[in-house]
Amino acid sequence: MNQYYLDNASTSFPKPAPVADAVYQYMTGIGANVNRGGYESAYSAAEMVFECRQLLAELFGAEDCKNVVFTKNITESLNVVLKGFLKPGDHVLVSSMEHNAMMRPIVQLAKQGVEFDRMPCREDGSLIVEEIEKLIRPNTRAICMLHASNICGTVLPAPEVGAICQKHGLKFILDVAQTAGVTEINMQTMHIDALCFTGHKSLLGPQGIGGFILKEDMIAQIEPLISGGTGSISHSEEVPEFMPDRFEPGTMNLPGIMGLRAALLWHKEQPKGSVLAHELQLTQAFLDGMKPLEEAGLIRIAGKKDCEDRLAVVSIQSTQTDPAELAFRLDSEYGIMTRVGLHCAPNAHKTLGTYPEGTVRFSFGFANTMEEIAYAVKAIGEILNGN
Repeated sequence: MNQYYLDNASTSFPKPAPVADAVYQYMTGIGANVNRGGYESAYSAAEMVFECRQLLAELFGAEDCKNVVFTKNITESLNVVLKGFLKPGDHVLVSSMEHNAMMRPIVQLAKQGVEFDRMPCREDGSLIVEEIEKLIRPNTRAICMLHASNICGTVLPAPEVGAICQKHGLKFILDVAQTAGVTEINMQTMHIDALCFTGHKSLLGPQGIGGFILKEDMIAQIEPLISGGTGSISHSEEVPEFMPDRFEPGTMNLPGIMGLRAALLWHKEQPKGSVLAHELQLTQAFLDGMKPLEEAGLIRIAGKKDCEDRLAVVSIQSTQTDPAELAFRLDSEYGIMTRVGLHCAPNAHKTLGTYPEGTVRFSFGFANTMEEIAYAVKAIGEILNGN
């Protein structure tokens, strides 16, 4: 049976060929750590790490590439930023569509005296911007928000939220897990103070590499969550004050960084906007295919029914069968790989009206084809019509 990978919102697959090549070349041809060797291969690795920082700073409109910090993933990034920045007595706003990578650290902090309110979203996942300022308090310190839903693909209006933060003197902490690599993101024009990213989704890098980028005035306001050896100022037992060493103790995932560097170079070679345009073309075809099933009462589409302000992520809920059974049959009978359940975002499902059952999620990537979309539509129809 052929396999059809439609789970790119979880992790993109396949990766561009240069990504795997870069990881292999590092593992077999360089192998050295940075800041821990006084020889040519270590210097070569350091140069490539620096170039990856430069590429990320350019991609996201950062002030300075030294403020790009590498972590294992966006979950670690959000934990470092949130737990290092927020203090008891602070109040923050989050959207009602947040992923647990944002919410679990904030709920932990709430037990230590940090307060939060949820900015309301509509049933299609879109943020109700006009309600935000009503929720701001004298002790509100930041708005912490994802850029796009991992369940339904709805893009939240980061420029408008950034403008509200600037108006009220709040910090804007943005989770770009789903949007990095496919949408335009600029820290300066969008007034983003801390941008948290992961490398393995639409950036098309390998798993195990992510990071965050800070504006200059955020650096001293975040207490490092993890400390240790950095290979710099080794005479001191104090945490370095300078970037990126302040937040990068221990041995970095250099194979991951090399793969991410290759993915970023691949992105630079693509015509601007071409990846998202292709993915949304697939999304529209899938939505068109689901429309007769929804009209027949066999499914419900969670979130938007069109391609405006969205990514290539579509979740459906069957009225005929449990989501887990539908996902199982798609995989076992048709070779179609999806994700099923609550997708680590329970309150988002409450907003979308798909809680507690959850949904089957289809997410399309640069390598998917219209033929695969047609096959998936046909498979869903056959299962739900009892064929």
